[in-house]
Amino acid sequence: MSKYDIIVLGSGPGGYVTAIRASQLGFKTAVIEKESLGGVCLNWGCIPTKALLKSAQVFDYLKHAEDYGLTVKGADKDFTKVVERSRGVADGMSKGVQFLMKKNKIDVINGFGKLKPGKKVDVDGTEYSADHIIIATGARSRELPNLKQDGKKVIGYREAMSLKTQPKSMIVVGSGAIGVEFAHFYNAMGTDVTIVEFLPHLVPLEDEDVSKQFEKSFKKAGIKVMTSSSVEKLDTSGKIVKATVKTQKGEETLEAEIVLSAVGIASNIQNIGLEDVGIVVDRDKIMVNDWYQTNIPGYYAIGDVVPGPALAHVASAEGITCVEKIAGLHVEPIDYGNIPGCTYATPEIASVGMTEKQAKEAGYELKVGKFPFSASGKASAAGTKDGFVKVIFDAKYGEWLGCHMIGAGVTDMIAEAVLGRKLETTGHEVLKAIHPHPTMSEAVMEAVADAYDEVIHL
Repeated sequence: MSKYDIIVLGSGPGGYVTAIRASQLGFKTAVIEKESLGGVCLNWGCIPTKALLKSAQVFDYLKHAEDYGLTVKGADKDFTKVVERSRGVADGMSKGVQFLMKKNKIDVINGFGKLKPGKKVDVDGTEYSADHIIIATGARSRELPNLKQDGKKVIGYREAMSLKTQPKSMIVVGSGAIGVEFAHFYNAMGTDVTIVEFLPHLVPLEDEDVSKQFEKSFKKAGIKVMTSSSVEKLDTSGKIVKATVKTQKGEETLEAEIVLSAVGIASNIQNIGLEDVGIVVDRDKIMVNDWYQTNIPGYYAIGDVVPGPALAHVASAEGITCVEKIAGLHVEPIDYGNIPGCTYATPEIASVGMTEKQAKEAGYELKVGKFPFSASGKASAAGTKDGFVKVIFDAKYGEWLGCHMIGAGVTDMIAEAVLGRKLETTGHEVLKAIHPHPTMSEAVMEAVADAYDEVIHL
């Protein structure tokens, strides 16, 4: 039986990052993976969806070439090639993880791993042991009883990024990041898209101002938006799917070739031996402490299988924290109040910290600033004037409570707010940090200036 210091179950952005950091710290490490290195994120999530969205963006530019003084005749898309490009990007990233495994001398064990008592893992009949076993098995598309996925007419995110032919019409159920990104992609490709959201606003976890702006942008793009609505039942017996949607005005029947269920994710904790080992689970999450230790010594869990935001960058950070603690380094618990969230539709959304509503409910007296991209020289030159940056500060002590952005490229801007909050910067310090002009990022400084009644360009 092969013996390791650390075995990681799963090779997504939680698992493979954990394994690399463990190897860097001198641990003999192995990763167990049942499919492709990189997990859902690299193969069926974060990365290939961004490739699809880039194709959509380029196609949109071609359709609006005249806005930039250019003439493009006969611009069209080849849906099959768009999907093929996305799969090629994913394959390249997975091969990159293979390279990193070899570089860091990490053993890759292919197969389905099942936990055993006594710090062991069975992989398709072969046992391996380790001093520390870290569960990083990720998550999958969640199924609702009235939205049973058949992989053909009712699909999840995996099928949505690898359809053989482009559907003429699609109903997207759920308006979190997965739902709105696919709604945008298929709409940009020419599919007739309707998005159905149970709550009163799209992207309901975002600041309300962001949600309202996002809805306007989606409607402007030709997407039919149904909020405060729910899909009650589906009829898939014919060629076209018939969806019964309950709205505030009563029931309505929608028809589409495809229904995409994007109502969240479910943790991959079934049949991996948790019960055999005695690891405590609450609903579909493994219970852990600040260092990701389960109730059974020697077993740990990170990423989508534990409570907290189901995000790739969170899983990576949790894995690094976990192995650094095992190595005896001085580590601090992750601050879950300072996790950035990003949505890559058009317009993009990026946020960190409290929404305005949350800050008010927490009892803070606020200074709120907002700077619209319509007043930005860079945004005007680029033809991307939709959106804004919104900042929220505690009026008493100057703490940066939250930052919310919607617009072109904002997912590449949010790190300024994350770093500023980590370093406990104040609004006045942001104002005195000279931002380059013309850039989209100077909107952060301008929004802060607006909060402190010092804004120049409004």
